[in-house]
Amino acid sequence: MTAIKVERLKKYFGTTKAVDGISFEVNEGEIVGFLGPNGAGKTTTIRCMMDFIRPTQGRIEILGLDAQKNATKLKSNIGYLSSETNLYKSWTGQEHIHFLERIKGISKFDEELIDKLKFDTRKKAGALSTGNRQKLGIILALMHQPKILILDEPTVGLDPLLQNYIYEILKAEAAKGNAVFMSSHNLAEVEKICDRVVILKEGKIVATESISDIRRKRIYTVHAYFEGEIPKKEIVTDGIELIEEFSDGLALRIKADIRPLLHKLSEYNNLKDLEVTHASLEEVFMEFYK
Repeated sequence: MTAIKVERLKKYFGTTKAVDGISFEVNEGEIVGFLGPNGAGKTTTIRCMMDFIRPTQGRIEILGLDAQKNATKLKSNIGYLSSETNLYKSWTGQEHIHFLERIKGISKFDEELIDKLKFDTRKKAGALSTGNRQKLGIILALMHQPKILILDEPTVGLDPLLQNYIYEILKAEAAKGNAVFMSSHNLAEVEKICDRVVILKEGKIVATESISDIRRKRIYTVHAYFEGEIPKKEIVTDGIELIEEFSDGLALRIKADIRPLLHKLSEYNNLKDLEVTHASLEEVFMEFYK
């Protein structure tokens, strides 16, 4: 069942098209990564979803309700983490937690989060480091285990052990049928926990892919070494990109079936060595950003 539905969303700031007609869905029990370089429109999209800013055009539904008309009602079912956590500087972490409990009810999960994240609730927010502000933001977003989690760069500033703990929580929430929508620049993070990704570039969606499909994208790097003359002109043809030329060989990239290239290379008697590697997940993503 669809938990989040964005249809033809546009958000313009004067002549700047921050978001330009994007559509995507997030299903219950799914973790979807929202990817793109800085300025692609990720945070603007999330702010529209949260009704912090109003779209220029388009429609957003969350749990079957219009995200603008029912914004107040939906907030009780959404856990939100901003990319820039805004806190009351004179309040302690505990005061923030108690304030949210007065709005949403007593949490049964906050103590575990506090313990696992090693967060000191007695300190005032104004005295917290960037990492500890992030911890408090995560606690406030997750403590009521809402049906929808909308997270903007959730693990930035956290050490690897704490990042892994957050991944475990998000996977557990998805397993319960809750939906997770998260922007991230951490491709290892995306590969580890996301089911699908929505890839944004200059305000437009350039791809919506499952992680398994992205892993199957055919991008190879081939290092071919020769004794004597290098048949560069014969090898570097349409569909084969020359990355680098060495004194005794070539580094090539191919984005298609690699078998024709391997067959061609096998015909050269002076071929002395051959190395083939798959593109990393980061290299595959960068193809979308070009």
